[in-house]
Amino acid sequence: MSASPYRAKPGDGIAFVSGASSGVGRACVLELARRGYVVAATARRAEELHQLAATLPEQIFPYPGDVTDAAGMKTLLAQIESDHGPIALAFLNAGVSLHVEREGFDAAVVAKTYAVNINGVANCLDPLLIAMSQRHRGQIALNASLAGYNGLPTSAAYGSSKAALIYMGEALNLRYRAAGLTIQVVNHGFVRTAMTDQEKDFSQPFKIEPEEAAKLICDGFERGGFEIAFPWQLAILQKLVRALPYAAKFNFIDYGMKRAKQG
Repeated sequence: MSASPYRAKPGDGIAFVSGASSGVGRACVLELARRGYVVAATARRAEELHQLAATLPEQIFPYPGDVTDAAGMKTLLAQIESDHGPIALAFLNAGVSLHVEREGFDAAVVAKTYAVNINGVANCLDPLLIAMSQRHRGQIALNASLAGYNGLPTSAAYGSSKAALIYMGEALNLRYRAAGLTIQVVNHGFVRTAMTDQEKDFSQPFKIEPEEAAKLICDGFERGGFEIAFPWQLAILQKLVRALPYAAKFNFIDYGMKRAKQG
């Protein structure tokens, strides 16, 4: 294991961002480009990707694709590296939160959420880990969530998918750090996106704009450490709640959900 974990720099290769057509992903593409990276941006919505690329056509390159298509992502990532050279930094950001799960448990909703949030990440990880391991250098960040720390009554599918990514990131960090790879998880709170805009039932404390989130995330890529977590107030609270005995935890979460409910 190297004494100093690898941190990608623009001179090492390009950056890759999935879920890049809007929200946090789009903001991170622009922030990474501002910091000197050439960025390959992937999402299903081709028109939005091309509009994003048009803002910085010499640094941002659109690669429409669906992370749930394992074979397609393998081909797409190979094409990106063929076109632009090695991927030094990958931010696996694509994810969904289906508001319909508020209506009750539904196996189909769980499957649809996992298909993007877990399997979609794995479909990108597979070719990235192979390529980066062969180079003995690379940095990958998984976009999880503070929601992955503790169970929430209205978020069985989304929250559990993010908990899985935290575990996956920990496991991959232990497995691949000796090979020269850096694995990180991004656990953030509320960011103003189309996903959070659909929330009408509960308050969203400390919500920030995507541009601010992108700066914090990219600072975390450069700074080091396994976890990039913000806002610090919610991150500390969630970790404290996670450490409580279950009876106390459940009572605290029940109380907090009642307080957060709007109207």
